[in-house]
Amino acid sequence: MRPAESTGEDPIFTPLHFRSLTVKNRIFRSSISGRWDNEDGSPTQTRLNWENKFAAGGVGAIITSFVPVAIEGRIAANYATNHRDAFIPLWARIAEAVHVHDCRFIMQLSHSGRQMDVPGVTNQHRPVASPTNARETLHGFPTQAMTPGEIGILVEKFGRAAWRAREAGCDGVELHAANGYLFTQFLSSGINDRTDHYGGSLPNRARFLLEVIRSIRSHVGRDFHLQVKLSAVDRNNVIPWEKKGNTIGETIEVARYCQAAGVDAIHVSTGSLFPHPLNPPGDLSLETLAVVYDAMIASGLYGLRNFLLFRYPALRPIFRWLWFRMKKGHGIEGISLEEARQFRQALDIPVLVTGGFQTASVVRQALTSGQCDGVAIARSLIANNDLPRQWQAGHDRPANPCTYCNKCLVNAAKNPLGCYEEQRFQDRDAMLAALYSIYATKPDLVIPGAGLSDSSPVSASASTIRAARKRKTSHPVS
Repeated sequence: MRPAESTGEDPIFTPLHFRSLTVKNRIFRSSISGRWDNEDGSPTQTRLNWENKFAAGGVGAIITSFVPVAIEGRIAANYATNHRDAFIPLWARIAEAVHVHDCRFIMQLSHSGRQMDVPGVTNQHRPVASPTNARETLHGFPTQAMTPGEIGILVEKFGRAAWRAREAGCDGVELHAANGYLFTQFLSSGINDRTDHYGGSLPNRARFLLEVIRSIRSHVGRDFHLQVKLSAVDRNNVIPWEKKGNTIGETIEVARYCQAAGVDAIHVSTGSLFPHPLNPPGDLSLETLAVVYDAMIASGLYGLRNFLLFRYPALRPIFRWLWFRMKKGHGIEGISLEEARQFRQALDIPVLVTGGFQTASVVRQALTSGQCDGVAIARSLIANNDLPRQWQAGHDRPANPCTYCNKCLVNAAKNPLGCYEEQRFQDRDAMLAALYSIYATKPDLVIPGAGLSDSSPVSASASTIRAARKRKTSHPVS
């Protein structure tokens, strides 16, 4: 792996070479999505439009939104999944659209476990799978500890999902082992209370993740890109009486396990739940939460409690103290860079990091100083889809930057995902037009600007699938 500064070019726009994948620049669109897919988990034209606009904006690679390997592993209804072979042609169409822009497409394979936003009909009125029977602490979702047999079944589902991603022409997969989802629940000493060989010591807590990595390698081989997203520090005590969870030293050790098991890169984040006071960094609009949080009141034991804290101004200081006390001493842009530096020093594989990036000089410094090998961005790209092109044109910061208000995040559980900071738009109508710009749907998934007619069927992506099948596969397409 060449250091970013060795070519004498702008380090942001030098290629990043992984073991079996090259990305044209150091900018990754981090995982973020809205509720715009079908109830059965099949992706839609709206999703294709969403991913396409970031690829067209100049990012080197897109890490998809949270893509569950089982329908019951969604964080919200109307999120695309990868649990059926029948979805391969649909994902292939999206990968093909992204590739038009010389952008790589990495599918983030996930399972919610006990952490959800708005449970769909699949998870209503039933405990969700987790390493523990302890109720989720922020919203109060009920859980049921998985048996070793259930864990083994899910391990196989991750392997099979990685094979589907490869068959669809994706360039790699990322395991979401950060931010409170199922892998985090196993890894974290603050959450995992098991006494069998999936709990207790750090190697035991990492066992599930490592079994999944081995399963993926057995399904797709060594030459398909695989990266893992980890929370450097759990900071699990958002609720003050909770245990703090894993330290950075423990997580670096997990990253070493992953490297030894055949992982090609580590993606550094923070926090044992999402959202977390430090992830994403910035503000949190309680006024907006009071409007949208009603969608979650019936979802967990603590939903009504939380809603009342948001709804009534007299109670908001209580939540503000709980949430914002952890932000003291932390900035916004590059909030996890120091942690990423420690990972990069400890590992022999590339390290990506997320955390509020939108200033070119900050990213250049991070790359040239050896703090990371690439940056992953979500909110700043929602605000400016063409941020990479603005940087490449010589702008250090966009003229109309992201304000880190997090209204995009707060609205996502109930409203279309996008920028809700009205001051960034000429007026409210312009804001709404931007929000709805991705909803130009067709009966079939069509690549914008690719010279295809509106009637081009999904099967037009068969060439992508045939190309993928030329590689040695473990399974036939069903």
